[in-house]
Amino acid sequence: MRHAEMVTFGGSALNRAAEMRGDAAQQAALLARGRVLPLWRGKPLMRDDAGLGWVASDSVVLHHAGPPVFLGLDDDTPCFAADISDWMPEAGAEAVGAGFLDPSVQRHPGLPDRFGFAELRAVMLRLTPREAELAATAKAVLQWHRSHGFCAVCGAASKPVMAGWQRSCPSCGAQHFPRTDPVVIMLVTHGNRALMGRSPGWPEGMYSCLAGFVEPGETVEAAVRREVFEEAGVRLGPVRYLASQPWPFPASQMLGCQAEALTDDITLDPAELEHALWITREDMVAVMAGTHPQIKPARKGAIAHFLIQNWLADQLD
Repeated sequence: MRHAEMVTFGGSALNRAAEMRGDAAQQAALLARGRVLPLWRGKPLMRDDAGLGWVASDSVVLHHAGPPVFLGLDDDTPCFAADISDWMPEAGAEAVGAGFLDPSVQRHPGLPDRFGFAELRAVMLRLTPREAELAATAKAVLQWHRSHGFCAVCGAASKPVMAGWQRSCPSCGAQHFPRTDPVVIMLVTHGNRALMGRSPGWPEGMYSCLAGFVEPGETVEAAVRREVFEEAGVRLGPVRYLASQPWPFPASQMLGCQAEALTDDITLDPAELEHALWITREDMVAVMAGTHPQIKPARKGAIAHFLIQNWLADQLD
């Protein structure tokens, strides 16, 4: 696929410097001269003007932070991330907006007012490709640490090792690694039309490509065919992989595919989809332009938007 790695969160070629993770002395030296991205409950620190809100390793913001995770080298600058979710915002500032997207911003008293913690989905288009990869990596790994603090083998509390890229159990010796869940997301076409669906709870009128988790023992192609049939009752023929996108909400790897439908009758699974429909290429142009009277496009920055945009531009080959 042309431009496959230009999807949001992909294509920055960050030097993750994995060979440095096991040297504690080297990590301490890197941290001392590097920079740290604080995250509060999954929200990266942002600058209001633009970009991520980096702080020094001795910043007051990190006073109650968890162990830092080494993200890699941005050119020669060591980059780390730290979870400060135990910090409590001032009264009235801790409220988190409900619904599809959290628009709230939390400000730390130890930082100038131009800094704030914001949901990554709300700010991802403001980031450079390198910033986006760093933020996605930080969010995914720190969330894994918060949700996997105990050994899955014996239940004892585990400890971060290898600069945050592993957890070790001091009781039974088991080693645990950050998980990434594979998810297929597919642009299903039938002639001049594409199959779109919407899940319950989405913003009114918003439609996107169908998607679902890959199951154990299943190929990507089989997952595409199964998910589309389960959700919409449509049988598929040829399936091909197009592009991937790290999607740290909380820890998915989106595997973008194109599939050709053999049938076009839709039979919904109401537990999965609220509605699904076929949209012609001509109508999709209006949807993506925001001028369609009923249908809103997939969120910019998501791989679904990327796939549809490239389909309309005839750049899927």
